[in-house]
Amino acid sequence: MRMSRLLAPTLREVPAEAEIASHKLMLRAGFIRKSAAGVYSYLPLGYRVLQKIMAIVREEMDAAGGQEVLLPILQPAELWHETGRWDDYGEEMFKLKDRNDRGFCLGPTHEEITTALIRHEVRSYRQLPLLVYQIQNKYRDEIRPRFGVMRGREFIMKDLYSFDRDDGGLDESYWKMYHAYERIFSRCGLNTRPVEADPGAIGGNMTHEFMALAEAGEAEIVYCSHCDYAANVEKAECMTPGVESTGQLEPLTKVSTPGMRTVEDLEEFFGRPASDMIKTLIYRSGDVVVAALVRGDHAVNPTKLARAIGSLEVELADENTIEEVTGAPRGFAGPVGLKGCRIIADPAVMNIEAGISGGNAVDVHLKGINPKRDFTPDEIVDIRMAKPGDPCLCGKGTLQGARGIEVGQVFKLGTKYSQALGATFADEEGEEHPLIMGCYGIGVSRTMAAVVEQCHDQDGICWPISLAPYHVAIVPVNYRDDEQRAAAERLYHDLCEVGVEVLLDDRDERPGVKFKDADLIGFPVRITIGPRALANGQVEVRWRTSGEEYLIFLNEVVTHVQDRITRSIEDVELACRH
Repeated sequence: MRMSRLLAPTLREVPAEAEIASHKLMLRAGFIRKSAAGVYSYLPLGYRVLQKIMAIVREEMDAAGGQEVLLPILQPAELWHETGRWDDYGEEMFKLKDRNDRGFCLGPTHEEITTALIRHEVRSYRQLPLLVYQIQNKYRDEIRPRFGVMRGREFIMKDLYSFDRDDGGLDESYWKMYHAYERIFSRCGLNTRPVEADPGAIGGNMTHEFMALAEAGEAEIVYCSHCDYAANVEKAECMTPGVESTGQLEPLTKVSTPGMRTVEDLEEFFGRPASDMIKTLIYRSGDVVVAALVRGDHAVNPTKLARAIGSLEVELADENTIEEVTGAPRGFAGPVGLKGCRIIADPAVMNIEAGISGGNAVDVHLKGINPKRDFTPDEIVDIRMAKPGDPCLCGKGTLQGARGIEVGQVFKLGTKYSQALGATFADEEGEEHPLIMGCYGIGVSRTMAAVVEQCHDQDGICWPISLAPYHVAIVPVNYRDDEQRAAAERLYHDLCEVGVEVLLDDRDERPGVKFKDADLIGFPVRITIGPRALANGQVEVRWRTSGEEYLIFLNEVVTHVQDRITRSIEDVELACRH
């Protein structure tokens, strides 16, 4: 490709809409352009990168036994009603009706329609296991699309669905995909960490997210300093702090606390640490009202709380609900004397011997609360938000914190969808059983942005060779010079002949402009053809990521560059196999 013909409108200024590095650089380098909030067009350079990610994904999915299909974006509402997710999915789903008033949605995911397809095609255990996948656009009406293609309303995703006869088969499919994902992200040049996660609305009893570690990541993860444990904070568990009993109980006492609403206020007023407080927060999910109790120095994890009450999500209760349950306005809730709600206590709360909490009356707190004496929780279950510094469950390490971009997730679904949609198979005796399912997604467009987040510097993008839109940029200092032009054209032809993806910057521009564009776009190799080196039959080769520069004879450069590029790709792929 010639730069003079390439649609690659680079920008010198950072667009005002861009907040993070990947968004800024993908706009400036001419990879994407905004069409609407959360909706982007991919220009030629951006689409070439996407195609390379998709090629890696296809190779690994095919190698693992996946068969590629293409399913409708437009999905009938009745399938979602059968699984009960039409309402559960919430306002993120794009819903519409046809001229006959029949309901449809733009697919945010494809569990329903894939299961509906397979229930008509799979009849016998002999057809199992079965793995089908697609790479296609998905649609979610994000309340706040941001960060370019990182969180959009339209995005490209690979989703694979496994169908097995039993849990053992599902386990094999799950770990097959898990390890395939490790290879995919390594081949894409990403530093990722698989972490335990909550399955959310998709469901299932086991899931891992693959997090690309980056400061711009929206997800917070924790991992152990000693063992292999790692989890999204929505799922993360930690060891419950132990407390040595003093055996000295205090009487339950009401204390006047005018204006004292926060844990910090109470610490100062009582001269006691937050770990002696019992924080009581009132939540609701539909008609269910629940009081969540955690230690004063801990935070409630709404995802864990929702799972504890068998719900998909909870929200903080409104003022009226709080007053109905506690008899007081927000800020004075406590576990003693609550009415009309479920009480769920974190285990750490039960270790407090003489605690302090709200007194369920204005400007009143209770001192000397003993959970075993003064109130009885309906459930004692882990509902706290784990945080860096907490002790790991292994008992030997502490949790460390990091931020990540979720680029993939694998789920064990079990029979959630097959039972709801009647997808069964007959075993050797002819007995019908529901198919055992898993699903496995990769955000293709998000992976592209995640790579940029990890692979950039002050000058632009530093693409891994496996994903670079072109491997080599040939930059003649003065294309109008006959000698430089001839050398550039010859080199361009010879590199193309041996299969190296090359771009020739044949523009009538200053050298500095060409160099800046090459660095901004992120070509792994830049070959500069200048008068001084060319007088000695040489050109300058510069490797973008390492900054390595050297002169090499013109008649050696093709073999040299081809060998290094091939070796770099092979080294990554070999490492992934081991």
